[in-house]
Amino acid sequence: MEIRRQIRESIELKNKVLEDRSFIENLENGVHLMVDTYRAGGKVLFCGNGGSAADAQHLAAELSGRFYLDRPPLNAEALHVNSSFVTATANDLSFDKIFERMLRALGKKGDVLVAFSTSGNSPNILLALQAANSMGVKTIGFTGAGGGNMGKYCDILFKVPSEDTARIQELHMLLGHILCEHVESILFSAK
Repeated sequence: MEIRRQIRESIELKNKVLEDRSFIENLENGVHLMVDTYRAGGKVLFCGNGGSAADAQHLAAELSGRFYLDRPPLNAEALHVNSSFVTATANDLSFDKIFERMLRALGKKGDVLVAFSTSGNSPNILLALQAANSMGVKTIGFTGAGGGNMGKYCDILFKVPSEDTARIQELHMLLGHILCEHVESILFSAK
């Protein structure tokens, strides 16, 4: 069994990010972008496919429910949670259109779209990011080492330095939790 190797790879990847000053600065920038959005009355929307859809929904729940603090809910949602909408849009238009279409229904200028794609090339993610750009919605992207085409459309991009989907997604969740924790702390901790 290669359990020790898998754990070691995860630790090594986290250490790479820990030592990367620009990665930490990007996290701080992401926190401030989300805090500014909430202070201006905006919302944070999330999208991803497969495991990344689960991550998107998980992080939206951390914001709209609670994380560490008992506090009012923050306006956050994953764009795929309405299964009737997703299946109708995929059937009637195209699966590539599901996030773009829901973003156009829910998003407005000044909101934030957080998009996950380990390859950086998922067509439905790229179309959503392009729509966000045209709408004045700020964008945060989470991807792997290659980055794919996401970088063209993201205000902030987290390129996890790995090609291993599982390790990339593990780090995406760590980074997402850090964003949520700091957003919550800044907005609701006693001053």
